[in-house]
Amino acid sequence: MQRYFVSSENWKDDVVTITGDDAKHILKVMRMQVGDHFICCDNKGRTSLCEIIEVNGTEVETKIVNDIEKSAELPVSVTIAQGLPKGDKLEYIIQKGTELGALSFFPFSADRSVVKWDDKKAVKKKERLEKIAKEAAEQSHRNRVPVILNPGSFSDLLKMAEQYKIKIVAFEEEAKQNEISRFASALSSADLGDSILCVIGPEGGISDKEATLLSDYGFVLCGLGPRILRTETAPLYLLSAISYHFELKG
Repeated sequence: MQRYFVSSENWKDDVVTITGDDAKHILKVMRMQVGDHFICCDNKGRTSLCEIIEVNGTEVETKIVNDIEKSAELPVSVTIAQGLPKGDKLEYIIQKGTELGALSFFPFSADRSVVKWDDKKAVKKKERLEKIAKEAAEQSHRNRVPVILNPGSFSDLLKMAEQYKIKIVAFEEEAKQNEISRFASALSSADLGDSILCVIGPEGGISDKEATLLSDYGFVLCGLGPRILRTETAPLYLLSAISYHFELKG
């Protein structure tokens, strides 16, 4: 069933009003009419089955039929800190990372980042990434749209790390040395509801200098198996492993 994220301001008692692009999608693309049903999420945890009761120009008014208690969110809060990659790789990471359950993304400029964003470019890029995250959250039946944090520096990454209990960095040199246990050990030390920060470098990976600083700030330097992963593959590997550990392993 089609799903839409609607600002909590548009929820009044048992009525949800949908405007903008979502209303256009409902009316022009899905061609829904009065009496049709879809799911609305307020992006704060509430998910409801709604029925169209009125169409007024570019607005769609619905009534809540019932609330849906099932959650599709990971039982831990995962932030992906991604060193700025080239091309459209970050869009791919946001899309697939949203499907896999990431709660937020932090793009940062790493030593080996070729791409540089000025303030004007960062605003447009963030808007584009937020749209991708919303669409991916709807497609994958998430209860929340991941937050795209403002792009920052490596120093910003170190500052934000203080608020996370589990801090992991994918470090290529550890993989080359056949290090295979630290990632699993870090997950085993986490409890349901904990916050996890995963750092992935751009093409070329995290530099030795960055790795030393991250280690000093309490990050665990991890190899992700014996193979060297691309920058756009590593965050998806991490999220998949986290999902398996907390949702599927039993």
